[in-house]
Amino acid sequence: MRVCFIGDSFVNGVGDAEGLGWRGRVTAAALQAGLDLTAYDLGVRRNTSADILARWEGEATARFPAGQPRRLLFSFGTNDCADDGHGAPRLSPSSTLANAEAILGRAIQLAPTVMIGPPPMLDDGAADARIASLERELDSLCRRLDIPFLPVFGLLSGAAAWSTGAAGGDGTHPDAGGYAFLADEILGWPAFRHWLGMTRK
Repeated sequence: MRVCFIGDSFVNGVGDAEGLGWRGRVTAAALQAGLDLTAYDLGVRRNTSADILARWEGEATARFPAGQPRRLLFSFGTNDCADDGHGAPRLSPSSTLANAEAILGRAIQLAPTVMIGPPPMLDDGAADARIASLERELDSLCRRLDIPFLPVFGLLSGAAAWSTGAAGGDGTHPDAGGYAFLADEILGWPAFRHWLGMTRK
């Protein structure tokens, strides 16, 4: 099985001195459970949904040999909501949702797809308010498209395991402990385990 994890710096695991992030940890758990898979990190720092829309399909299909099982996981939106330096988000909510619909609508034609919501910036301000609102909209979109969606904004905003590591780093990205915390949540999500083949429905 080929699995593409597509998104931003949180998918890439920025801030983790162990170089794993949550993606590396869930991949390790899948391999230890006996799954035969190759996982691809397609997380790019500072990417918005517009950046991901422009690149994801070519990057994913280049990693999908004919006849092999394939999976797609997306996580993005935090960068869309970040301040553009003039008090506005880098992308408007309507643009983000249009991009997300274009990405996900195409993705489900190519492979079983799941989405994880955008993590907080921990700015205690406008950006996090925008992320919280966007996550609800992304959840609704995924419901309409019948794509499993895991909201994480509220969970991570209130988790010391996430915020403590971020405070010791750049203020936004967690350390290894924070990513391990998120990995445990993802691995405990039944829809993720079914999507990856770790359990049967």
